[in-house]
Amino acid sequence: MKRFCTLFIVALLCTCAYAQTRYVGGDISMLPQYEQYSSGYKDVNGKKISDLITWLKEECGWNTFRVRIFVHPNQKAPDYQTTDYAICQDLAYVTALGKRIKEAGANFMLDFHYSDSWVDAGHIQAPAAWKGASDAVMADSIAAYTHRVLQTLKAANATPDFVQVGNEIMYGLCGIKVAPYDKAGTNWDGYLGLLHAGCNAVREECPEAKIIIHTDRPSRTDYNSYYYNKLKNDNLDFDIIGLSYYPFWHGYMTSEQVADKSDKNNLVNALKNLKTLFPDKRVHIVECAYNFQYWPTQGVNFDTRDAWPCSVQGQYDFVKDIVDNLKPLENVDGISYWFPEDLGNGDYVNWATKAGLVEETWSNRGFWNEQSTTSGHAINSRAPYYLGTFAEQGEGIEAVESSKTSSRKVVREGQLLIERNGKKYNVTGIEIE
Repeated sequence: MKRFCTLFIVALLCTCAYAQTRYVGGDISMLPQYEQYSSGYKDVNGKKISDLITWLKEECGWNTFRVRIFVHPNQKAPDYQTTDYAICQDLAYVTALGKRIKEAGANFMLDFHYSDSWVDAGHIQAPAAWKGASDAVMADSIAAYTHRVLQTLKAANATPDFVQVGNEIMYGLCGIKVAPYDKAGTNWDGYLGLLHAGCNAVREECPEAKIIIHTDRPSRTDYNSYYYNKLKNDNLDFDIIGLSYYPFWHGYMTSEQVADKSDKNNLVNALKNLKTLFPDKRVHIVECAYNFQYWPTQGVNFDTRDAWPCSVQGQYDFVKDIVDNLKPLENVDGISYWFPEDLGNGDYVNWATKAGLVEETWSNRGFWNEQSTTSGHAINSRAPYYLGTFAEQGEGIEAVESSKTSSRKVVREGQLLIERNGKKYNVTGIEIE
């Protein structure tokens, strides 16, 4: 009986600990630029937000913020034909933003690109300073650079809590291509050597940080199994499988949504399979987003507007669905929204010189309308509030009017409720008697 009680208490403590360790937030790598070159953000009541990080944490329940870093940011896009003003995150920039995140009491996720420009599914170039190096020298360069960055951040009280060793790297890293995407990419020894170098440097500098290996094609169970088994068989030391999920590139979320489609792959099924295949790994969706206007045209693989219209409401419904469908999955404990702070070009652009230009084009996936007024940019919907409910801290109420009322968060029988004007509502806005 004593043994049973002990085991029960341990299980209960583990359950409680799990419930307290969900991470939710967004990649805010462009926030300092918008703070400098825009009129700012407004909340659902039209009030100007003085500090977006603090507001997202305290009002929406976000607890984690992601920032990318480039070796020597080159504002040429990967095709080296167009200028990309979003490539600006050098070590000084990231140190200042990381320090703000930590001072706000939030978790800091650092995303190493190990390049001077975007690294993603189609671009795996090494930084110019490392180009042409042997596999061994490239691994030494990754190790030395990772040490230097993390030492600088620690000295500034901006120690990361999560570290991505690479960004969408299932295709390869620093010029080394690997299967399954590149069928001729057989240099797994060289590729894995780079990952070991990066992961080992993180363990040495930030032993408490969780290491993320980030890939895309989240719905492809066959790709995930092949790739992460390669890492497992080589004993790579990491903690979290990080995935990008954009429906227009990666497909639908649930089996019900693909019931009458030719491609039956879906995110929830793939995440359940990851639990079976890699039970010791946590899973974070480190990037996700959905357009609130102007359906994307580049490389679109799936037209998911039947599930979520390309509208403000459709974006909110997408956010609600990803929270509601992923929250019951035991192995998934992180969701990070991509570019929530997007405000388009910025508001103070000198188009003759392009001074003050933040973005050349609009992505239309953020939570604020790109059209500005002198008082700032209006929030599109309560999507950022609902996103916070993944960590059981946000309000998530769309239907309950918030202006001119006072509200507070209460917990009753383990359930988070919102109390307004003497009435209690659950996080979906349903009144609780």
